[in-house]
Amino acid sequence: MAEIFNVICNGVEETEASGARLAELIKNDPSLPDFIALCGGLGAGKTAFTRGFCSVLCPAAAVRSPSFALVNEYRGDTDVFHFDVWRITDDDDLYSTGFYDYCQRGGLVICEWANNIDYALPDRYIKVEIDGNGDLPRKIKVTLES
Repeated sequence: MAEIFNVICNGVEETEASGARLAELIKNDPSLPDFIALCGGLGAGKTAFTRGFCSVLCPAAAVRSPSFALVNEYRGDTDVFHFDVWRITDDDDLYSTGFYDYCQRGGLVICEWANNIDYALPDRYIKVEIDGNGDLPRKIKVTLES
């Protein structure tokens, strides 16, 4: 594990700015992985982080939670595949979402509740841990995992 950055956010706008910061880093450093694992409780700001992330790579995208769709696709200079695996219970469920196919498509995968599928995470990925929820300050820790 190598730290990329840590930040405390005091609201949605700062959470989104943290997502944008990570997207800029990835955009400017092609050696960084194309898989982002988002971890945090209900209401932590995973979708807000993703909204900020996509504002850099897919500025026209209307980012929303993929809780019911399981995956949303956002088109831009780099395509972003936004997963929510909250309801995934096993590898058969994950496979049925097309998850493994999306991971091979050549865009970036950003996955909410990634800790639910730790068995399927790539060998090298970026982990975003968000601690906090609602209007409380959020601690965001971004690391490179390998």
